[in-house]
Amino acid sequence: MAISIALLKTVVALAMVDPGAGEPTLDQVRAATERFRDVNVALAEGYMRDPLNLCDTAEMMGRPAELGAMGIHFARPDLLGISGPPNPRVSGSGTHTDFLKPAILIYEPQADGSLELVAVENLVFADSWRAAGHDAPPMFHGVAYDTMADDPSTPVDEAHLFEPHHDRHVWIYRENPNGVFAPFNPAVTCEHHRNGGAHAGHASVPAHAP
Repeated sequence: MAISIALLKTVVALAMVDPGAGEPTLDQVRAATERFRDVNVALAEGYMRDPLNLCDTAEMMGRPAELGAMGIHFARPDLLGISGPPNPRVSGSGTHTDFLKPAILIYEPQADGSLELVAVENLVFADSWRAAGHDAPPMFHGVAYDTMADDPSTPVDEAHLFEPHHDRHVWIYRENPNGVFAPFNPAVTCEHHRNGGAHAGHASVPAHAP
């Protein structure tokens, strides 16, 4: 397993290239999203906290624990094309991939109960992306989005209640030893997550006193 993790880090590092035509630099993405360090600004602009209040980790999705965590997701349903509750999984019709206006913000819970912005993310559902005429996942800076889909033969939910989708994390607010475009970050922790929820296939996150 250590070999596969090392290989993953190498592939991510080698894949990083300069922005393609029309793509923003990472500095431009940071400048466009800096205001969301204040989670209240994000809420005021339509980002909604994961209703299950999950702090996602690699282990929860059947991956090696040493890969780290993602954190708590705050999403813009309109940019994802989500128009209703999970039925039975979250699905949407959006094909939004503009990182100057990311569909998802990711926060790490802090010991004092606050939230620290660690990454931004875009996500498109595989069926909607294919229906829009695309044969391959989206790309950013020459790196194809990761593809996540649940494997019904395993006890965990690899797609964390979402229909199959393509997503790209960009770790511009927390250095990631796995690479700036890796899905998980070992420098992020859910240790201080409070009143965490759980769903089928996810281990319950221990609740902490407020």
